[in-house]
Amino acid sequence: MRIYPVIISGGAGSRLWPLSRDLHPKPFIRLPDGTSLIGRTYARAAALPGVERIFTVTNRELLFLTSDIYAERGGPSPENAFLLEPFGRDTAAAVALAANHAAETLGADAVLLVLPSDHLIRDEAAFAAAVERAAELAADGRIVTFGIRPERPETGYGYIEADGEEVRRFIEKPDKKRAAEYVASGNTYWNSGMFCFSAGTMLKAMETHCRDILAGVRAALQAARRLEADGRTVIEVDAKEFEAVPAISIDYAVMEKVDNAACVPVDCGWSDVGSWAAISELVEADASGNRLTGEALIEASRNCFVHSEDRLVGLVGVSDLLVVDTPDALLVAHKDKAQEVKRLYNRLKEGKHDAAKLHRTAHRPWGTYTVLEEGDRFKIKRIVVKPGATLSLQAHHHRSEHWVVVSGTALVVNGDEEILLTTNQSTYIPCGYKHRLANPGILPLVLIEVQSGDYLGEDDIVRFDDVYGRS
Repeated sequence: MRIYPVIISGGAGSRLWPLSRDLHPKPFIRLPDGTSLIGRTYARAAALPGVERIFTVTNRELLFLTSDIYAERGGPSPENAFLLEPFGRDTAAAVALAANHAAETLGADAVLLVLPSDHLIRDEAAFAAAVERAAELAADGRIVTFGIRPERPETGYGYIEADGEEVRRFIEKPDKKRAAEYVASGNTYWNSGMFCFSAGTMLKAMETHCRDILAGVRAALQAARRLEADGRTVIEVDAKEFEAVPAISIDYAVMEKVDNAACVPVDCGWSDVGSWAAISELVEADASGNRLTGEALIEASRNCFVHSEDRLVGLVGVSDLLVVDTPDALLVAHKDKAQEVKRLYNRLKEGKHDAAKLHRTAHRPWGTYTVLEEGDRFKIKRIVVKPGATLSLQAHHHRSEHWVVVSGTALVVNGDEEILLTTNQSTYIPCGYKHRLANPGILPLVLIEVQSGDYLGEDDIVRFDDVYGRS
């Protein structure tokens, strides 16, 4: 049976700060083995039998980063369609977007498989078998959820009580005692947040149980901007209409209210990788229980996790610590408080601190930039432009820029001039000048940018033309 995976990518993953940021959230962080959660989700979906098209519901700011990670899979890929939200409205709105678009393009009988982008599944054969059974139930008019056989009493997950494949009830996150009772019962499962249904069945359920969400999503799709580019379909949901859509999960909006819910139990090595404690378990422990990634020296310490990117980290005489070192932020936490990291993130967010939003290395459609140093009236960046990529034609009101080519070839528009620069050559762009940078070569272009001015924020930019639709 043909199915159409829907990858939902949203949320900041606040418990995984400082690696997870608003513009580089949890699905995109690199796991200890070098892969990403969203990359593994995409590969897992594409490997299912007969998959010809994959839908992704995500934020507009993450489109190009998502596309780059999908491309890492290599080889033949399914058709990709992106439904871009201007801001998050929780999973009910995301499911409504996918179900409406699928019904419009594929028909109401199209069977959709909803997959969060930030979950880890180790036994893909067991997962594929569960999907096959779920698709059969979905084709028969059921809305299917996947119940994970619980490994331990877990208070961080919701539960599903089932009689065989019949859902009896959905259960809120329990306390420790009730969680233990649910595990012992043998008929209660972790709620995985994965679903399978036909587009028509879900739309009918939404018409009955959350008509306001469905109406708002349809209005936002009606006013959406649609384009075909680079072999993919991109639909930018209208922000004004989408803002009126209530923010609520698909569990509350639909699953807890319908009488045709089914549950497929599965034991597939599932994890939502929801904390640094969970990440640490992906790294092999040494004889003292320490788990290390990057360069670290441990002396008389036990059961610690260290993630180091650019520098040496040393621990002496400590135990049960989480240490996550990034170029612009350091986290030190006790393992028992791993879930509380989100409080730090929330405080940074409330204070509008850059460390909540982005890393020093930021991803853009054309490549990346890394802030090397900044101070009073200056900022220094390392810019890498992909082969064939072009930045927008732009100007700045408050800063001038000096570009020095480190390697590759730069095609530069500087005011009324168009010049070609190679290694060790440079150009100065006065404040207010229209300018543009492109890489006409077949190798990455690397340059150093020195900014000078009274305001050096990333929002000091006026775009006159942009091949990525950002003008």
